[in-house]
Formats: sequence, structure tokens, C-alpha cells
Amino acid sequence: MRRLVMGMALGAVVGVSLAVFADPVPGLKPMAFLAGHCWTGEFPGSQRTDTHCFAWLYEGKALRDTHTVRAPGQPDHVGETTYYWEPAAKRVEYLYIENQGGVSHGTVTPEAGALVFPATQYVTDGETLTYRVRWTPQRPPQAGEGGEPDAYEAWSEVQTKDGWTTMFKLVLKRQP
Repeated sequence: MRRLVMGMALGAVVGVSLAVFADPVPGLKPMAFLAGHCWTGEFPGSQRTDTHCFAWLYEGKALRDTHTVRAPGQPDHVGETTYYWEPAAKRVEYLYIENQGGVSHGTVTPEAGALVFPATQYVTDGETLTYRVRWTPQRPPQAGEGGEPDAYEAWSEVQTKDGWTTMFKLVLKRQP
């Protein structure tokens, strides 16, 4: 029994190592800084937090993002996104599914130092919300331009009858 438990523990450690050090397909390389880390941000003016944990799947052929929004006294909102290279369209696509029943499918494009999620729809209970997102990596000053990001700004906008408006903007910091 002890050997089985040790084998499972070793497998878990090896799995984590592969999750961090996978060689991703070229289209996912702009997202590589996220892999193997959890990132947490606090929504401005509230005690709500958003945590995203990223891990490579299938030796870098896909990237999993498990995210949890926590607020005191409320149930967690949990979702999972799988990012993958779509060879026919030659682009990164994602599928998002959450515990409240909402789903979304879209694309991600690296542009001018950011990961851009063009407008797409979030659908839940027959209702549709059109949104777009921009993640901008932030590097510590001592890291220089080529250094590893230790945070990223997530800017999420929703389309209204009057145009685009900010839903939220928060900085998610890499957790130790």
C-alpha cells in the first residue's frame, strides 16, 4: 500500500513538472508565462478575488485555466477554460464552461504586448452577453523587457446599447 501511495505521489510530482515545463505548440507560446502558476487579483472596491491557475495539457498541445471568483458569504463561481491551437483556422481558440451553467467560445490573439480576446458571447440560461478581454503582462522593473511577467492586467468590457463599457479591470499577481 505504501508503495502505491508513493508511486501516486511521484506521479503527481512528475505531472506537475510536465505541466510547468511542457514545450507548447507554437500558437500557445505567447501564453506560456501563465503555465504552472496561479494568479490572483482583487476586484477594486470589494473583497472579491479572482484566481486563475494554469497548467499544460497533453505536453503543451492545450492550456487549462481553472478559475475561481470568491466573495465573502457567497458561493464560489468556478470556471474552466481550455485554450488550444485550431489547425484549420490557424489560431488559438478557447472553450469556457462554468459551474453556474454559462459557456463561451472564442479566440485569443497576441497583439502589441498583450493577449487579446476579441468580442464573443457568453451564454447562460438563454441570455447572451457580448464581451471582449485584454490581458497585458506586467514585468517587475528589475526584470527588463525580456523578463518573466509577475502579474497581468485583465481588462474586461461588455457591449451595451451605447457601446463598450468596462466590466472590470484588475491586476492578477503570480502566487508563490
